[in-house]
This record gives sequence, C-alpha cells and structure tokens, in this order.
Amino acid sequence: MRGGVPCFLSQEPAPASTPGERRKTSEPYTGDLTIFDSPGRERRLQIDRVMDILGITAGKTVADIGAGSGWFTVRAARRVGESGTVYAEDINPEAIHYIEARAQKEHLSNVKTILGKADDPLLPVGSVGAILLLKTYHEVSEPVALLRKLRMSLRSGAKLGIIDRNGNGEDHGVGRDVVLSEAAQAGYRLLKQYDFVKCDKMDYFLVLVLKE
Repeated sequence: MRGGVPCFLSQEPAPASTPGERRKTSEPYTGDLTIFDSPGRERRLQIDRVMDILGITAGKTVADIGAGSGWFTVRAARRVGESGTVYAEDINPEAIHYIEARAQKEHLSNVKTILGKADDPLLPVGSVGAILLLKTYHEVSEPVALLRKLRMSLRSGAKLGIIDRNGNGEDHGVGRDVVLSEAAQAGYRLLKQYDFVKCDKMDYFLVLVLKE
C-alpha cells in the first residue's frame, strides 16, 4: 500500500518451467549505466524501506547481485557505514569498473566488487547478512544454480530480497510464482511479500530465507 491506496500484483504471472526445462530470460543490460540513476528512483522504489525490511543496518555485510551502476550498492554502503561491507557483484566487467570508480569518487571504502558468473556470484562463504537482487532476476540465466550458490554465502538469519516485475522472462520481467518455484527448488521459503515497490500493479518485493 502506498499513500493509503492498495496495490495488487498481476494475477497472470508466467507459468513456472518444468524440471529440466530452461525458462526464458532477458538479455543482460550492457548499455549506458547512468540510466539507473534517474531522478526520483529512490522515492519510487522506496529503497530505505526496502533496506529496513532486509535488516540492513550499521555494521552489516550486504551483497548487491547484478549491481549494474552500483545504484543500490552506494546506498547500502552508506547505510552499513565503515564497519560494514557491501559486495557489488555483476557478470559485466564494465559494470565492475564503473562501480569501482564510483565508490572511489564517493569515498566509499567499504565497497568490494566481484566479477561473478552466471551460475555463481563467487561471494565468500558464510559472509553475508542480507542480499538484494534489484530488477536483475529476470536476467539470470541459471536461477536455481545461482540461488543455491547464494545459500553458501548466507549467515544465520540472513534475508534474500528479490525486486522484479511480473513478465514472461524475456520482457525484462519474470512471474512472481516462477521466482518462488525456483527459490523453493534452491532451498528457500517465502518469509514476506510486498507490493509497495513502485505500486504499478506489476512490481513485487519478495523476502526469502533458508528452509529450516
């Protein structure tokens, strides 16, 4: 709900893929990275509220998967402070160079970049207290494998957040139910789901934790 007006998720998400079937994904973005720093994005995505829900506080270790321009990375870095760490992961070398320059320019010494793989973000084992995939999941070509690798990096009680939009996989969106199905295969359960992000009847915010 936003401004007292309830939002509703799309009622027609893309069907989940069957075992052994490779679902459709969108091509990873390789264009102008400054596009992600559009005016008002912070307000539209309510990113401070997102960080509150994920428990991103001073001293926390956070991972930004598919970090792109580092838009979320720098905001998380300011939130966790010098005693915390933000791993900015991307499979695009140009994005990694961009984030490194951005962190240096903004004097954020707590940002560490990682050039990951499609099926492995290469995060340190048992290191992370919160993870966010912000409008990235629809580009992940090996989603179950990636989620399983992310499990290895999680500390006890860690939360994994996925913000995306309902779609067919190749239209820069992926059905919420598809994400939940893949997460379940990788050993996660849904803790909470929200529809306040953008409030456009398409975007969703899922908070996942490991199955007990």
